[in-house]
Amino acid sequence: MDLQPGPRNRITDVEGILVGNAEDHRIRTGVSVIYPTERCPAIADIRGGAPGTQNIQAMEPASLRNEVDAIVLSGGSMYGLDAAGGVVAALGARGRGIAFGGAVIPVVPAAILFDLANGGDKAWGEAPPYAALGRAALDAVGPDFAFGNAGAGLGARAGALKGGLGSASTVTADGLQIGALVAVNSFGSAVMPGTDRFWAGPLEMGEEFGGLGPPPAAWRGEAEMPLPPGFALNPMANTTIAVIAVNAALGKGELQRLAIMAQDGLARAIRPIHTPFDGDSVFALATGRVPLTGPAMLARLGHLAADTLARAVARGVYHAESLGDRPGWRSRYGRG
Repeated sequence: MDLQPGPRNRITDVEGILVGNAEDHRIRTGVSVIYPTERCPAIADIRGGAPGTQNIQAMEPASLRNEVDAIVLSGGSMYGLDAAGGVVAALGARGRGIAFGGAVIPVVPAAILFDLANGGDKAWGEAPPYAALGRAALDAVGPDFAFGNAGAGLGARAGALKGGLGSASTVTADGLQIGALVAVNSFGSAVMPGTDRFWAGPLEMGEEFGGLGPPPAAWRGEAEMPLPPGFALNPMANTTIAVIAVNAALGKGELQRLAIMAQDGLARAIRPIHTPFDGDSVFALATGRVPLTGPAMLARLGHLAADTLARAVARGVYHAESLGDRPGWRSRYGRG
């Protein structure tokens, strides 16, 4: 199988997918908007023990429709759900959405992560910034976007390190396009304990997150689960939220299977994952530009989606800069 990253090595290598970011560095939070240029079907798979989501039920296989106009990933915990409202208002003003009863109704699912304890100024009173950040991220959508301390990844933390926004893509010789975008704010670690190596290292393409190679020959995994610095038992303190996109035409059940398989990418890149303290959520989008030939092709897409998401996790942590009490990977390991 001839696999390689797309030209940008971003989710936007899937034709018809754009991404925009907006940040508030004083508050240490941000929003990312994933924008399909044409409405397309989407679905979500939720595995963490403390998720924060909006409009998920509208995408379920038993629901009437599952096309969306955008997907929002946001910091801010429950306050961050306002970002989707800002995107809905902006899209509605543009006439984007479902025409119904003389109105236009945009469909914008969302997921949030907890970044309220990262040292930023959260004294916003009755005026959280997220609706404005959502509109700003929508205005910024395009094929290129920043990693690390950008968008929903600005205030994120990943175990003992700074978390961040990451993306990756895989394209095949026969025309399949698979992309992933992820905001890594995990309880678990993306790095093998006692080393600077990423759990996703065996999946790396080129030197997209340092080209470090395998861990030292004498390395053995630690039996005990390490706790992040300053960790307190807070069932809402972490979450990794992600979007997978493919250029295939998938029905509701097929899209659900893709999202389920893609979740394994988090397990390949973060340990532990799907804990009681995480709200791990993965959305899947299908732009429908390549016909699905059967279940074997779906299995192939799900496998590639999982590996692509794992690479995106490592890239998000690799590019993150130190912030507050969490060192960036490159600062922690003296890599520049």
